Amino acid sequence: MIDARALAPLRAALGSRIAIYALLLVFALFYLTPMMVVVLNSFRSFEEITRSSVLGFPTALRTDNWVQAWGTYCIAGACSGIKPYMWNSLMIVVPATLLSTLFGAMNGYVLSLWRFRGSNIIFGVITFGVFLPAQMKLVPWAIVLRDMGLSNSISGLVLVHVIQGLAFTTLFCRNYYLNVPQDLIKAAKIDGAGFLQIFWRIILPLSPPILIVTIIWQFTGIWNEFLYGITFSEGSQRPVTAALMALSANIAQAREYGIESAAVLIAALPTLLVYLLGGKYFVRGLTAGAVK
Repeated sequence: MIDARALAPLRAALGSRIAIYALLLVFALFYLTPMMVVVLNSFRSFEEITRSSVLGFPTALRTDNWVQAWGTYCIAGACSGIKPYMWNSLMIVVPATLLSTLFGAMNGYVLSLWRFRGSNIIFGVITFGVFLPAQMKLVPWAIVLRDMGLSNSISGLVLVHVIQGLAFTTLFCRNYYLNVPQDLIKAAKIDGAGFLQIFWRIILPLSPPILIVTIIWQFTGIWNEFLYGITFSEGSQRPVTAALMALSANIAQAREYGIESAAVLIAALPTLLVYLLGGKYFVRGLTAGAVK
């Protein structure tokens, strides 16, 4: 016969585990409820939402909201949906992510493996940009973009995000490259390799983990960025985040919650796909030294 006293610790452990999972389930439901409301409303008709409320299940799965949100709904006077603004965001995020990652890797390479007098000070100045509020930079950036003739342009926003991203990419790459043995660099120098040869042939092949981290970080940050997009662009040059703001601020007609919900989900799909495809590599890159 099994002693009841011997089972007591097991019961206590089982009860604690059930309580923990129940609490986590409650938190998960609380966190996911807003997203579920958006998903459900994206399949509900305007009449159905106005007849009841924004909280409810669709009586039938309708894709009209998605079609209109993508290609026909009027945003700030242009009845082309969010499709052109999605392309704007894509034309911003791809070059800005690649350039900021490349320059950050180069900065990290110099500041970690080619030390010089004052390199730590320069590194501190660069990473100081991580802690500066974005609002502090609006006026300087407005002046720079005006003087360069890049106001209200895709190229202007690319420039902003490349410079803004250098603080993060330099921080990540520099800390990662500190783990590269100095003997490897010395051996390459003895073999006659120069600064760029060492970077392209030795450092970059060792960098996929941290480059994946910086690419995912920059892609999601730039795609979801709102302040610079709404400040330095207007009309057809807006990124998708600024277009969503214009869509929700449309007072010329009744709020189309279903279409707005579909537009929000479409706009979120690229970053969601990036995390689904590269999330595990993101964690591996971080643990490989990105936040050393």
